[in-house]
Amino acid sequence: MAVVDQDGVVVTANESFGALLGTEPRALRDQAAADLVDLASDGRTWHAYREVLRGRRSRFRCTRRLKHADGRSLWAEVTVAPVPDSRRVLLSITDISDRRELQARLRHLQMHDPVTRLPNRALFFERLSAALEASAQDAADSGITGDPGTGGAISSSYESYGYGRTGRIGLCYLDLDGFKAVNDTLGHRVGDRLLAAVAARLTECADSDGYTRSGGHLVARLGGDEFAVLVEDSTGTEQLADLARSVLCALQQPFDLGGQRLSVSASIGVVERSGHGTTATALMQAADTTLYWAKADGKARWTLFDPERNAHRMTRQALSSTLRPAVERGEFALEYQPLVDLADGAVRGVEALVRWNHPQFGSLAPNRFIAIAEEDGSIVELGRWVLRTACRQARQWQKDHPRERPLFVSVNVAVRQVWDSDLVADVAGILAETGLAPHLLQLELTESAVMGSAGRPLQALQALSDMGVRIAIDDFGTGYSNLAYLSRLPVSVLKLDGSFVRGFQDEEHANPADELIVEALVQLAHRLGLTVTAECVETSGQASRLRSIGCDTGQGWLYSRAVAPDRIAELIGSEPLSV
Repeated sequence: MAVVDQDGVVVTANESFGALLGTEPRALRDQAAADLVDLASDGRTWHAYREVLRGRRSRFRCTRRLKHADGRSLWAEVTVAPVPDSRRVLLSITDISDRRELQARLRHLQMHDPVTRLPNRALFFERLSAALEASAQDAADSGITGDPGTGGAISSSYESYGYGRTGRIGLCYLDLDGFKAVNDTLGHRVGDRLLAAVAARLTECADSDGYTRSGGHLVARLGGDEFAVLVEDSTGTEQLADLARSVLCALQQPFDLGGQRLSVSASIGVVERSGHGTTATALMQAADTTLYWAKADGKARWTLFDPERNAHRMTRQALSSTLRPAVERGEFALEYQPLVDLADGAVRGVEALVRWNHPQFGSLAPNRFIAIAEEDGSIVELGRWVLRTACRQARQWQKDHPRERPLFVSVNVAVRQVWDSDLVADVAGILAETGLAPHLLQLELTESAVMGSAGRPLQALQALSDMGVRIAIDDFGTGYSNLAYLSRLPVSVLKLDGSFVRGFQDEEHANPADELIVEALVQLAHRLGLTVTAECVETSGQASRLRSIGCDTGQGWLYSRAVAPDRIAELIGSEPLSV
């Protein structure tokens, strides 16, 4: 302790005070206390100290790093308080170096992974947030504006920051492929040793890539078998791509773990962008998405973040989250494309095609949402609505034109509708509800969905056929084309995929191979008692060739696009379409 007068000069000090600073207490007399314990180094501390000296503040406390006479540093807690009944103050200092060292050790343990000794998730995000804040401050200081994601930001960064300071952030987010199998078969002990070996190789790759103003690239274990390499002040995507390649190459070398020789691979998501205008959350979301792409694309590879691909994913996610409620809100509608008799041009039936009138994205064709509906199971509810609406419409046409030959309606059915619902009961109930005759309903299943049908699907198709409903194989010829199922399944119609039909636009430019294939398929179908519909008929030359081959019906833009129900009503009983 030391007694200080109102001018901040040491009046007297005890032995401990002198020992702490490494000098005799007598030598401290008449010296400025603020200089001895570094109270003037920042404005806030200096102001608080002066307020206590003037009697305007009762006390204050701060932590200071002091210099001992022998050159070593120590951390001290400094307290300044008035002496009662005096105009002097008492200055006391306590050596807290051991406490600070313990706190530092505890923080190190708290912020580092015990298995790999790498920084953990908490320290990674602390460093990432600090890097983003520094980039934002640098951008503000240099007056950078505009799109932070453009390549122009890189050149302006070099001009404003100087060499080595780009204001950009790079991240390699990686996950080991098949690590769970290592833990399951060899145990967690071997798995931990593998993680430590992977960490060492990642650190070596990061160290060899170069250094930034903040030191080397930060390599962190985020949890499980997930690692990240943070590159501050990156120079562009090429630097991150080179780093990702070196990491993949390093990890592909076998690991020798005390007699256990293991080989692993990794999938890496790579993101590189301006730090100005982004957040830690946004950066990690992009990295996580890109890592998922690398996994989905085949693993053991690195993938660079693609804004366009991400926008498509976000759109898909938006559609997925609103699909189920959209059915209840009545956002779907049906259009119908005519199925025309190639012999006389008469419309024999129509295919029902669903459209989603999305409030944000407009009118969406089936290829935008049917796959999503099949994934989340909403195809069952949507398919039931399509079936009911199409049957009701076909029955209404029949009522409105009682003297004309009734049109059959063809409805697409997903294989999940067979597994996740009682399709037979649904069809029977809808036919009874609408009054449509079973033979006026045709259900279309794709070739890939029908392949291998057994058990419940086969029983359902047979029951529907026995009911009088026609079964059609859609996109025939694009799958495995295993003809065995044609004799096993109750199929009535084959719909030839448009890829065959496009092969012969007219007689002059006909593809002999495509024509031979179509002719063979038509003959085979007729021998089996099946009718054949050709899809994507766009020219009169195609229609003529298909008719000469013996194809029964055609469907395509030559006759009509998918149209509203009232347009189909106009075609009933009208002149034959172009033949």
